[in-house]
Amino acid sequence: MIKELKTLIAVAREGTFAAAGNRIGLTQAAVSAQIQRLEAELGVEIFDRKGRSAHLNRMGHQVLLQAQELLNLYDNLGSSTMGQPTHERVTIGAIASVQRSYLPESLARFHQQCPQCRTRVIPGLSMELVNLVDAGEIDMATIIRPPFSLQSDLHWTTLAQEPYRLIVPSEVPGEDWSALLSSHPFIRYDRSSFGGRQVDRFVRQMHFTLHEVCELDELEAILQLVKKGVGVALVPQTCRDPEWPMGVRALDLGIHTFHRDIGLIHRSRQSLTEPVRMLADLISDQFMRGLN
Repeated sequence: MIKELKTLIAVAREGTFAAAGNRIGLTQAAVSAQIQRLEAELGVEIFDRKGRSAHLNRMGHQVLLQAQELLNLYDNLGSSTMGQPTHERVTIGAIASVQRSYLPESLARFHQQCPQCRTRVIPGLSMELVNLVDAGEIDMATIIRPPFSLQSDLHWTTLAQEPYRLIVPSEVPGEDWSALLSSHPFIRYDRSSFGGRQVDRFVRQMHFTLHEVCELDELEAILQLVKKGVGVALVPQTCRDPEWPMGVRALDLGIHTFHRDIGLIHRSRQSLTEPVRMLADLISDQFMRGLN
Protein backbone atom coordinates (compact mmCIF):
# COMPACT_ATOMS: atom_id res chain seq x y z
CA MET A 1 0.00 0.00 0.00
CA ILE A 2 2.88 2.41 0.74
CA LYS A 3 4.18 2.32 -2.84
CA GLU A 4 0.66 2.88 -4.18
CA LEU A 5 0.27 5.94 -1.95
CA LYS A 6 3.59 7.34 -3.14
CA THR A 7 2.47 6.78 -6.72
CA LEU A 8 -0.80 8.56 -5.97
CA ILE A 9 1.11 11.64 -4.77
CA ALA A 10 3.33 11.56 -7.87
CA VAL A 11 0.31 11.44 -10.21
CA ALA A 12 -1.36 14.29 -8.32
CA ARG A 13 1.78 16.40 -8.75
CA GLU A 14 2.54 15.51 -12.36
CA GLY A 15 -0.99 15.47 -13.79
CA THR A 16 -0.58 12.37 -15.99
CA PHE A 17 0.33 8.74 -15.38
CA ALA A 18 3.15 8.97 -17.93
CA ALA A 19 4.76 12.02 -16.31
CA ALA A 20 4.43 10.46 -12.86
CA GLY A 21 6.06 7.28 -14.16
CA ASN A 22 8.99 9.28 -15.52
CA ARG A 23 9.37 11.00 -12.16
CA ILE A 24 9.39 7.83 -10.03
CA GLY A 25 10.93 5.39 -12.52
CA LEU A 26 7.87 3.35 -13.53
CA THR A 27 6.15 2.70 -16.84
CA GLN A 28 2.79 4.30 -17.50
CA ALA A 29 1.19 0.84 -17.34
CA ALA A 30 2.74 0.19 -13.92
CA VAL A 31 1.48 3.51 -12.59
CA SER A 32 -2.01 2.79 -13.93
CA ALA A 33 -1.99 -0.67 -12.34
CA GLN A 34 -0.97 0.73 -8.94
CA ILE A 35 -3.71 3.36 -9.02
CA GLN A 36 -6.28 0.74 -10.00
CA ARG A 37 -5.17 -1.45 -7.08
CA LEU A 38 -5.44 1.52 -4.72
CA GLU A 39 -8.93 2.40 -5.96
CA ALA A 40 -9.99 -1.24 -5.62
CA GLU A 41 -8.69 -1.37 -2.05
CA LEU A 42 -10.49 1.86 -1.14
CA GLY A 43 -13.63 1.01 -3.09
CA VAL A 44 -13.80 4.49 -4.68
CA GLU A 45 -12.48 6.23 -7.78
CA ILE A 46 -10.03 9.00 -6.89
CA PHE A 47 -9.16 10.36 -10.35
CA ASP A 48 -11.24 11.85 -13.15
CA ARG A 49 -9.55 10.65 -16.32
CA LYS A 50 -9.75 12.79 -19.47
CA GLY A 51 -7.54 11.58 -22.29
CA ARG A 52 -3.97 11.48 -21.01
CA SER A 53 -4.70 13.73 -18.04
CA ALA A 54 -5.68 12.52 -14.58
CA HIS A 55 -7.20 14.98 -12.11
CA LEU A 56 -8.12 14.27 -8.52
CA ASN A 57 -11.86 14.29 -7.89
CA ARG A 58 -13.41 15.40 -4.61
CA MET A 59 -12.78 12.05 -2.93
CA GLY A 60 -9.31 11.99 -4.41
CA HIS A 61 -8.34 15.24 -2.67
CA GLN A 62 -9.41 13.77 0.65
CA VAL A 63 -7.47 10.58 -0.01
CA LEU A 64 -4.40 12.62 -1.04
CA LEU A 65 -4.33 14.50 2.27
CA GLN A 66 -4.73 11.24 4.20
CA ALA A 67 -2.01 9.61 2.12
CA GLN A 68 0.41 12.43 2.92
CA GLU A 69 -0.34 12.08 6.63
CA LEU A 70 0.15 8.30 6.48
CA LEU A 71 3.45 8.63 4.65
CA ASN A 72 4.65 11.18 7.21
CA LEU A 73 3.84 8.68 9.96
CA TYR A 74 5.54 5.91 7.99
CA ASP A 75 8.68 8.00 7.52
CA ASN A 76 8.80 8.65 11.28
CA LEU A 77 8.47 5.00 12.33
CA GLY A 78 11.01 4.27 15.04
CA SER A 79 11.93 7.93 15.51
CA SER A 80 11.61 9.95 18.70
CA THR A 81 8.84 12.03 17.13
CA MET A 82 6.33 9.16 17.27
CA GLY A 83 3.30 10.04 19.33
CA GLN A 84 3.71 13.75 18.58
CA PRO A 85 1.44 15.58 16.13
CA THR A 86 2.60 15.53 12.49
CA HIS A 87 3.92 18.84 11.20
CA GLU A 88 3.37 19.34 7.52
CA ARG A 89 6.20 21.25 5.85
CA VAL A 90 5.68 23.83 3.14
CA THR A 91 8.74 24.57 1.02
CA ILE A 92 8.94 27.82 -0.92
CA GLY A 93 11.67 29.21 -3.14
CA ALA A 94 12.27 32.96 -3.24
CA ILE A 95 14.58 35.40 -4.97
CA ALA A 96 16.57 37.66 -2.65
CA SER A 97 14.46 40.82 -3.02
CA VAL A 98 11.26 38.96 -2.05
CA GLN A 99 12.97 37.31 0.92
CA ARG A 100 13.92 40.74 2.25
CA SER A 101 10.56 42.38 1.63
CA TYR A 102 7.21 40.59 1.39
CA LEU A 103 8.03 37.07 2.52
CA PRO A 104 8.74 37.58 6.27
CA GLU A 105 5.31 39.13 6.93
CA SER A 106 3.58 36.43 4.88
CA LEU A 107 5.39 33.69 6.81
CA ALA A 108 4.57 35.32 10.15
CA ARG A 109 0.86 35.41 9.31
CA PHE A 110 1.01 31.84 8.01
CA HIS A 111 2.52 30.47 11.23
CA GLN A 112 -0.06 32.36 13.29
CA GLN A 113 -2.88 30.75 11.30
CA CYS A 114 -1.25 27.34 10.84
CA PRO A 115 0.91 26.71 13.96
CA GLN A 116 1.14 22.96 13.29
CA CYS A 117 3.02 23.56 10.00
CA ARG A 118 6.70 24.10 9.30
CA THR A 119 8.16 26.15 6.46
CA ARG A 120 11.46 26.11 4.63
CA VAL A 121 12.64 28.92 2.35
CA ILE A 122 14.97 27.97 -0.51
CA PRO A 123 17.00 30.88 -1.94
CA GLY A 124 18.05 30.97 -5.56
CA LEU A 125 17.88 32.54 -8.98
CA SER A 126 14.55 32.41 -10.79
CA MET A 127 15.67 29.75 -13.30
CA GLU A 128 16.84 27.43 -10.53
CA LEU A 129 13.58 27.84 -8.64
CA VAL A 130 11.43 27.19 -11.72
CA ASN A 131 13.26 23.88 -12.16
CA LEU A 132 12.71 22.94 -8.50
CA VAL A 133 8.97 23.61 -8.76
CA ASP A 134 8.79 21.70 -12.04
CA ALA A 135 10.61 18.75 -10.46
CA GLY A 136 8.25 18.73 -7.48
CA GLU A 137 11.12 19.39 -5.05
CA ILE A 138 9.53 22.58 -3.69
CA ASP A 139 5.87 23.54 -3.42
CA MET A 140 6.06 26.98 -5.01
CA ALA A 141 8.37 29.94 -5.65
CA THR A 142 8.27 33.73 -5.89
CA ILE A 143 10.40 34.66 -8.87
CA ILE A 144 10.87 36.97 -11.87
CA ARG A 145 8.64 35.86 -14.73
CA PRO A 146 10.60 33.63 -17.15
CA PRO A 147 11.10 34.84 -20.74
CA PHE A 148 9.63 31.56 -22.03
CA SER A 149 6.31 29.71 -21.84
CA LEU A 150 5.80 27.54 -18.78
CA GLN A 151 4.73 23.92 -18.82
CA SER A 152 0.95 23.56 -18.98
CA ASP A 153 0.80 22.10 -15.45
CA LEU A 154 2.61 25.09 -13.91
CA HIS A 155 0.50 28.02 -12.80
CA TRP A 156 1.76 31.64 -12.80
CA THR A 157 0.25 34.53 -10.82
CA THR A 158 1.65 38.03 -11.38
CA LEU A 159 2.08 39.81 -8.05
CA ALA A 160 3.82 43.05 -9.08
CA GLN A 161 5.37 44.91 -12.02
CA GLU A 162 8.62 46.70 -11.26
CA PRO A 163 9.89 49.38 -13.70
CA TYR A 164 13.57 49.64 -14.55
CA ARG A 165 15.38 52.93 -13.90
CA LEU A 166 18.85 54.23 -14.68
CA ILE A 167 20.65 54.70 -11.35
CA VAL A 168 23.49 57.23 -11.19
CA PRO A 169 25.59 58.70 -8.36
CA SER A 170 23.93 61.75 -6.80
CA GLU A 171 26.81 64.04 -7.76
CA VAL A 172 26.59 63.18 -11.46
CA PRO A 173 24.71 66.01 -13.23
CA GLY A 174 22.27 65.69 -16.12
CA GLU A 175 18.78 64.33 -16.83
CA ASP A 176 19.37 62.68 -20.21
CA TRP A 177 19.42 59.01 -19.22
CA SER A 178 20.55 57.88 -22.67
CA ALA A 179 23.56 60.21 -22.67
CA LEU A 180 24.52 59.24 -19.13
CA LEU A 181 24.25 55.52 -19.89
CA SER A 182 26.45 55.90 -22.97
CA SER A 183 29.11 58.08 -21.34
CA HIS A 184 29.65 56.44 -17.93
CA PRO A 185 31.00 53.03 -16.85
CA PHE A 186 28.23 50.44 -16.75
CA ILE A 187 27.49 48.06 -13.86
CA ARG A 188 25.56 45.17 -15.35
CA TYR A 189 22.74 43.19 -13.74
CA ASP A 190 23.91 39.55 -14.09
CA ARG A 191 22.78 38.01 -17.38
CA SER A 192 22.33 34.58 -15.78
CA SER A 193 19.22 35.96 -14.04
CA PHE A 194 15.89 36.66 -15.76
CA GLY A 195 16.09 40.32 -14.71
CA GLY A 196 19.60 40.64 -16.10
CA ARG A 197 18.47 39.18 -19.41
CA GLN A 198 15.83 41.89 -19.65
CA VAL A 199 18.55 44.52 -19.26
CA ASP A 200 20.72 42.78 -21.86
CA ARG A 201 17.86 42.67 -24.41
CA PHE A 202 17.09 46.34 -23.79
CA VAL A 203 20.70 47.42 -24.27
CA ARG A 204 21.00 45.42 -27.51
CA GLN A 205 17.65 46.62 -28.88
CA MET A 206 18.62 50.25 -28.19
CA HIS A 207 22.05 49.65 -29.85
CA PHE A 208 24.05 51.07 -26.94
CA THR A 209 27.82 50.63 -26.87
CA LEU A 210 28.68 50.49 -23.17
CA HIS A 211 31.87 50.53 -21.11
CA GLU A 212 31.10 47.61 -18.82
CA VAL A 213 33.12 47.44 -15.59
CA CYS A 214 31.29 44.92 -13.41
CA GLU A 215 28.54 42.28 -13.58
CA LEU A 216 26.73 40.92 -10.52
CA ASP A 217 23.31 39.66 -9.43
CA GLU A 218 22.69 41.27 -6.03
CA LEU A 219 20.73 44.50 -6.49
CA GLU A 220 21.82 45.95 -3.14
CA ALA A 221 25.46 45.49 -4.12
CA ILE A 222 24.82 47.19 -7.47
CA LEU A 223 23.31 50.21 -5.68
CA GLN A 224 26.31 50.40 -3.36
CA LEU A 225 28.71 50.40 -6.31
CA VAL A 226 26.75 53.19 -7.99
CA LYS A 227 26.76 55.14 -4.71
CA LYS A 228 30.56 54.80 -4.55
CA GLY A 229 30.91 56.24 -8.06
CA VAL A 230 31.96 53.05 -9.85
CA GLY A 231 29.39 53.54 -12.61
CA VAL A 232 25.71 53.66 -13.56
CA ALA A 233 23.23 50.76 -13.70
CA LEU A 234 19.82 49.69 -14.97
CA VAL A 235 17.90 48.09 -12.10
CA PRO A 236 14.22 47.51 -11.20
CA GLN A 237 12.51 49.80 -8.71
CA THR A 238 11.00 47.34 -6.27
CA CYS A 239 7.44 48.00 -5.12
CA ARG A 240 8.36 47.58 -1.46
CA ASP A 241 11.21 50.14 -1.68
CA PRO A 242 9.98 53.05 -3.83
CA GLU A 243 12.59 55.37 -2.31
CA TRP A 244 16.20 55.08 -3.42
CA PRO A 245 19.04 55.15 -0.85
CA MET A 246 21.02 58.32 -0.21
CA GLY A 247 23.91 58.80 -2.60
CA VAL A 248 22.09 57.70 -5.74
CA ARG A 249 19.32 59.11 -7.91
CA ALA A 250 17.05 57.42 -10.43
CA LEU A 251 16.17 58.56 -13.94
CA ASP A 252 12.92 57.52 -15.62
CA LEU A 253 13.36 55.89 -19.04
CA GLY A 254 10.19 57.52 -20.36
CA ILE A 255 8.60 55.74 -23.31
CA HIS A 256 11.43 53.19 -23.23
CA THR A 257 10.58 52.00 -19.70
CA PHE A 258 10.49 48.21 -19.35
CA HIS A 259 9.42 46.11 -16.37
CA ARG A 260 10.10 42.86 -14.61
CA ASP A 261 7.10 40.86 -13.39
CA ILE A 262 7.36 39.33 -9.92
CA GLY A 263 5.02 36.42 -9.40
CA LEU A 264 4.19 33.12 -7.79
CA ILE A 265 4.67 29.81 -9.58
CA HIS A 266 3.30 26.44 -8.47
CA ARG A 267 1.60 23.36 -9.82
CA SER A 268 -2.12 23.28 -10.51
CA ARG A 269 -4.03 24.58 -7.50
CA GLN A 270 -6.03 21.36 -7.29
CA SER A 271 -2.88 19.38 -6.52
CA LEU A 272 -1.73 21.67 -3.69
CA THR A 273 -2.30 20.83 -0.04
CA GLU A 274 -4.38 23.22 2.03
CA PRO A 275 -1.34 24.74 3.85
CA VAL A 276 0.40 25.41 0.51
CA ARG A 277 -2.72 27.12 -0.83
CA MET A 278 -2.99 29.13 2.38
CA LEU A 279 0.59 30.41 2.15
CA ALA A 280 0.17 31.22 -1.56
CA ASP A 281 -2.92 33.30 -0.74
CA LEU A 282 -1.11 35.11 2.10
CA ILE A 283 1.79 36.00 -0.19
CA SER A 284 -0.60 37.35 -2.85
CA ASP A 285 -2.43 39.35 -0.18
CA GLN A 286 0.83 40.78 1.17
CA PHE A 287 1.83 42.03 -2.28
CA MET A 288 -1.60 43.66 -2.70
CA ARG A 289 -1.16 45.41 0.65
CA GLY A 290 2.25 46.69 -0.47
CA LEU A 291 0.81 48.10 -3.69
CA ASN A 292 -1.98 49.98 -1.92
